[in-house]
Amino acid sequence: MKCQICGNKKLESVLDLGHQPIVQAYLTKQQLGKPETTYPLRFCRCRKCGLLQLDYIADPNLVFPKNYPYRTGLTNMLIRNFRELADSLEKKHSFSKKDLIIDIGSNDGTLLQGFKEKGARVLGVEPTDAAKVANKNGIPTIQEYFTKDTVKKILKKYGKAKIVTATNAFAHIPNPLELTKNIKSVLAPDGVFVSESQYLMDIVEKFEFDTIYHEHLRFYSLKPLIRLFALAGMSLLDAERISSSGGSIRACAATGKKTMSERAKKLIRREVQAGLYDPKSWGRFRAQAINAKNNLLKLLIDLKQRGAKIAGITSSARSNTLLGFTKIDNQILDYSVEKAGSPKIGLFTPGTHIPVLEENKLFKDQPDYALILSWHIGEELMKILRKNGYKGKFIMPLPKARIYEK
Repeated sequence: MKCQICGNKKLESVLDLGHQPIVQAYLTKQQLGKPETTYPLRFCRCRKCGLLQLDYIADPNLVFPKNYPYRTGLTNMLIRNFRELADSLEKKHSFSKKDLIIDIGSNDGTLLQGFKEKGARVLGVEPTDAAKVANKNGIPTIQEYFTKDTVKKILKKYGKAKIVTATNAFAHIPNPLELTKNIKSVLAPDGVFVSESQYLMDIVEKFEFDTIYHEHLRFYSLKPLIRLFALAGMSLLDAERISSSGGSIRACAATGKKTMSERAKKLIRREVQAGLYDPKSWGRFRAQAINAKNNLLKLLIDLKQRGAKIAGITSSARSNTLLGFTKIDNQILDYSVEKAGSPKIGLFTPGTHIPVLEENKLFKDQPDYALILSWHIGEELMKILRKNGYKGKFIMPLPKARIYEK
């Protein structure tokens, strides 16, 4: 495997999370006794441009099947973030009713809903059946991958776009240079491209190694991102850190050579100071991850040996990386719960085979402990669950396993 941006073949392994199934490959009860395919999940670093990436790319049709169960509209944090993004872009890059806004990897159309409410023409590009939900909700969506052929169709029918967005999608699509060139092709001369991706700085600072899974092919910091845009004939205009998904980088780019903002330059200096481009930093990161794994597993096994009943809170993609890496399965977690309406309810987690039940089970059952698997929004979740009637204790798995009784 080579670097997905610069093509360098000298990649160094940072953290091997083992062979794991696709995080959204939930199982029916009938599938539990059948063979389950797993894939290498290795976090690697390019010694040349500093990109952090996976060294194995699973088939996108397996990673994002038509029945992909994730729905953006079920996550309050993302809804708030997308509304804020629409407001921000309206102020910075005023658009009119004739202007086209395209969202790549648009899922159920939640992001574009905010732009539609402001009067813009909107178009989603989404390969899974979430596109059907979007179309039903009045968000025009093409159910395809964002390829060169798709771009031709868009240009012919809709024309060029004033704004193109890719939130939690820009690091998910193979061949980033081809992807970026396709984005450039669909942009109007005065248009901007805005991406939101898991930020490498947050992964390091908050120790979010559970965001590493087969959907996330690359983990951006600004130096590799600048190189990618330059190779495609684009420039980074601005970048800012946002809280979405446990910590993301929002980057704004345009075609041609443009001046970079002072805010982006300051972020690059912070990245260097934080050691993102220093190989020694990643050796420490690996040691921390192994230590965190062992501590969490020990805590949960001790509780189970005392007869405790433990439930998982949420069954997010990132939770399946954590469960797979730590080997926490249905012998340790009795079940995980999801909000009513989640398509995962009634299924079993990939690899670890934990049943996923509706959230009201938690309040009826009152297990001794609730493991907060979406720990990046743990404080918010604990308040909501306590308010709704859960009386047991909480366990926060990372960055250090600990029990909360509040």
